[in-house]
Amino acid sequence: MVKIKSLELQKQAAAKRAAELIPDQVIVGLGTGTTASYFVQALSERIIAEKLHIRAVATSVRTAELARTFGIEVLNIADVTRVNVTVDGADEVDMMLNGIKGGGAALYFEKVVAEMSDQNIWIIDESKIHPHLGSFPLPVEVLQVGSRQVFDYLTMLRLQPKFRVQSDGTKILTDSGNYIIDVQVGVDVDLATLAQTLKLRTGVVDHGLFLNICDQLIIGGDDVRMIERGRS
Repeated sequence: MVKIKSLELQKQAAAKRAAELIPDQVIVGLGTGTTASYFVQALSERIIAEKLHIRAVATSVRTAELARTFGIEVLNIADVTRVNVTVDGADEVDMMLNGIKGGGAALYFEKVVAEMSDQNIWIIDESKIHPHLGSFPLPVEVLQVGSRQVFDYLTMLRLQPKFRVQSDGTKILTDSGNYIIDVQVGVDVDLATLAQTLKLRTGVVDHGLFLNICDQLIIGGDDVRMIERGRS
């Protein structure tokens, strides 16, 4: 058997499996990032081949544009009260299916859509799953006004904050016009406490800790693996 060594092929395999799970007549949340883009394409192929009536909400402007390019009807999040299932990638996932997301600077919209979804499916390659979170920097989305004060607060918490910048040194802006500050999370940190601490700070819009949100994890590989919350 040929081994699937390419992480891109693993992502594609996970995305294809997720697309196979989507029923007809639903609203699907579309994530942001490379793996999520593979899902958008795979879902579009199913919609066309099987003449499905599936609509979507997107977690970023670029995902919305991609979905429309593939012929998927994209609804305004403000006009939707419930999403049947959301499929998204993750930057890092632990054995409890908690994750860090936001590498694509779309964490706020991703969390909004995830929390209004009946089911959340994450699709990843094998490199993204670890015993504990902390290998990938945790993104914190902050308002421009007061961002320096938030940065100083994160420094006080010894989280080693860094503004996320572009190649020219300018600060990256989210779709909402906010900054991203990436911080380091130790493996011994209480994630629930950290999530609450960050959320309560004035100027913080949201953070990339997604705790108790993923219902099903799909891991690409030679044999695509599926893990449900509470099951190994």
